[in-house]
Amino acid sequence: MTTWPIHLTAAVLATTLLTGCIPLLVGGTAVGVGVAHDRRTAGTVVDDQTIELKIYSALDQQLPPGNHINVTSYNGAVLLSGEAVSAQAREQAEQIARNLGEPPVREVYNELVIGPPNALSSRGNDALLTTKVKTALLRIDNIPGFDPSRVKVVTDHGVVYLLGLVRPREADAAADVASQVGGVRQVVTLFEYIR
Repeated sequence: MTTWPIHLTAAVLATTLLTGCIPLLVGGTAVGVGVAHDRRTAGTVVDDQTIELKIYSALDQQLPPGNHINVTSYNGAVLLSGEAVSAQAREQAEQIARNLGEPPVREVYNELVIGPPNALSSRGNDALLTTKVKTALLRIDNIPGFDPSRVKVVTDHGVVYLLGLVRPREADAAADVASQVGGVRQVVTLFEYIR
């Protein structure tokens, strides 16, 4: 009997619980209740989670040891952040993401730094910055209908990456607020714009 669907569901459930969402079964797959606020469809949210899991698995199987690579998928666009042991490993990671197959990856943003993995203290600082930026986004109250949960925040090496399906005014406000958070070295916007 094949157990990969069970493992996939368990991994998605764990991921959802770790992000603070209450799981909801949609088509047999766990999805956070946060999908109600998301501009992506429930199917796209599941596809993004599947893309992340498949890329992590492929990176683990195909890359040499010693890398620390974070994979974030949002609406089929993949952000690779963290550290690759060499330029070759960095390029190989990008090719793995680009050639995933199903679900399709529309775009790959390769922000991998070449070098040894960051210290745990640095990763902890990045996690704290992510939390500070998410909290700061709650202060945006001058844009009707703005929902900070629609902005995905990823931090690596003090660089904050913002992803999401947003209107231009929302993107500008989110980038401005994120840039004012103490400790943020740079803000990179990877938004998709809607009307």
